Amino acid sequence: MTITQTRPIEQNPSSQSSGRRYRPELQGLRALAVVLVVVYHVWLGRVSGGVDVFFLITGFLITGQLFRASLRGGIEFRPMWGRMIKRLLPASTVVLLATMALAVVFLPEQRWFGTIREVVASALFYENWVLVTTSTDYFADHDTASVVQHFWSLSIQGQFYLLWPLLIAVVALLVRRAGWSLRRTVFAVLVVVFAASLALSVWLTAENQPLAYFMTPTRLWEFALGGMLALVIDRVALPRLLRIVLGWVGVVGLVLCGLVLTVGQVFPGYAALWPTMSAVCVLLAGATESKVGADRWLSSRPLEYVGNISYALYLWHWPLLVFFLLATDQTEPDIVGGLAIIGVSFALSAATYHFVEQPVRNSRIGQTTRWGAYRFGVVALVPVLAAAVVWQVVSTNRASFAPVLDDPRYPGAQVIAAGIPSPETGGSVVPPFAALPDEWVAFSDDECRISPRNEDLRICTVDPSGPPVRRIAVVGDSHSQQHIAALIPSVEKRGWQIISIGKGGCPLTADPNWPEDNCPEWNEAVIAELAEMRPDVVVTMATRDVRFGLQERTPEGYVEQWRKLADLGIPVVALRDHPRYDYDPSECAHQKGIDAPECMGRKADYYPPEPPYASIPDIPPTVSFVDFSDYFCADGVCPPVIGNVLVYLDDNHVTATYLETLAPQMEQELSAALGW
Repeated sequence: MTITQTRPIEQNPSSQSSGRRYRPELQGLRALAVVLVVVYHVWLGRVSGGVDVFFLITGFLITGQLFRASLRGGIEFRPMWGRMIKRLLPASTVVLLATMALAVVFLPEQRWFGTIREVVASALFYENWVLVTTSTDYFADHDTASVVQHFWSLSIQGQFYLLWPLLIAVVALLVRRAGWSLRRTVFAVLVVVFAASLALSVWLTAENQPLAYFMTPTRLWEFALGGMLALVIDRVALPRLLRIVLGWVGVVGLVLCGLVLTVGQVFPGYAALWPTMSAVCVLLAGATESKVGADRWLSSRPLEYVGNISYALYLWHWPLLVFFLLATDQTEPDIVGGLAIIGVSFALSAATYHFVEQPVRNSRIGQTTRWGAYRFGVVALVPVLAAAVVWQVVSTNRASFAPVLDDPRYPGAQVIAAGIPSPETGGSVVPPFAALPDEWVAFSDDECRISPRNEDLRICTVDPSGPPVRRIAVVGDSHSQQHIAALIPSVEKRGWQIISIGKGGCPLTADPNWPEDNCPEWNEAVIAELAEMRPDVVVTMATRDVRFGLQERTPEGYVEQWRKLADLGIPVVALRDHPRYDYDPSECAHQKGIDAPECMGRKADYYPPEPPYASIPDIPPTVSFVDFSDYFCADGVCPPVIGNVLVYLDDNHVTATYLETLAPQMEQELSAALGW
């Protein structure tokens, strides 16, 4: 497909001044960017700004190519996208297949489903949007990160390759019909894209930094900046001395970016101007032909070669880092380990470049037949998608298990209640490790409604078959909501209606400064909703911060909300929280064994002798407390498996299966506290 023109868009000879010419310093800039990405990831655990340089370079090159194609008569979409397929898919296919194979060996089973989903998203270039929907923290510990998380930037570039030619083609059509200057019109459009995207990036980074980090619209300004530079760079004449200075300013600025900026809090807003403008300085400096110019170093053969393998190096280094940390049980590599990761990454990148990328790129694929490159793209994707499907089927089979409520082999909390040893199962536990991501009570849209009082106030219900005998509202953050699993068995047995009113990260508190977004407003709406609803009891949390070092507390904001409910005549049952770990107990049990001492915490390290609410005066008499700490830490030890049931689904949430085994105690405690 080609958009053609019957006459040249511009007759001015100077319009050809942006013609194609080789820029050796650009490959060196690529090399510097990828080396910084790798080094910062491996040893510093920070973002270097190298990816932002990739975006700018891509915008610079692609905009220049599209502009020149428009001058020649039109953009040939089919061969252009065909070249993109030959450039991107071979290496990504090899890395994704290798990553899946290693993931089966090294990744805990509970991370399989998420990894499969992200592998498919990476292969189809929408991984960044998956990370947006899952609210991924890019700056989390690398050993817990997704093994294909780094494909977010490639996904954005892939989306750019589809969007940008269409944008330039539309502008070229308008220019041809209106008789405008193509260069000036494209530049003006890029200025608008740059301004709008940067404004969105600055605003959203302040509001929701993880979301801003992965979104395509918040990154377009970096491509637009590169495109603007491509349109003017050959018309900018700078003194040689100034260009020498600019070159080194750019290099030093790029090297220091990740060390100076707290990128975990400020990227990709205005702070990302630092690495992108550093790259602009290098490109403006160009070839100074000076022995002391940065371009002399950037144009050296070693850096040019690293620039050639930069794509493969970026692809390989991240999964190798994550798998190394998993295999060695580390959170960050030491010097020797880091050198090993980098060395293997370079070796695999060189092999991928010479034996995969170059042969495909230099082949006649897409040249002998019109759609050959597209057929090649399908062929390249098939093994990745097929392997993902097979892995999905295997994971589903491993995750399936029957309910355990009536299975004497998996008594869970009842071994503590009855004071009996766990039955012998040959080491078998439930839920299966692969099923852990689904160990949460979920509600369908049909079971929920949004309150008109607040857009975040979602109210869901579990109804008995007949008229409800009691109405129990479970209110607060995820630690309160997870206990719904312990209440559901009583829905039919006792005729209880369970009402879920939850918001992640937002407990039932009157604290006006609670950090979770919209939490104070949400709490005000909750009290108004409860005043109208008049449930028989509100179940919520009594404490938080049950962490290593005896930090458990009952915030004053909790007590204040209890007083408001007391004024409304609504009883409260407040649950003592369970431990929050700095590791995942189930993952530890999966890797080291369910009885491994290093997977068990000591109760004295998490709980003080008396709960903090015991010393708070003037707690309303309508508030009752339930302490299930003995069901999480038996005999002074907090194990990952109790009664052959996995207790934790992550580092601070309990599995629905274990809470189901706690249902008799939950029913008993509620009935005793409320006289039911």
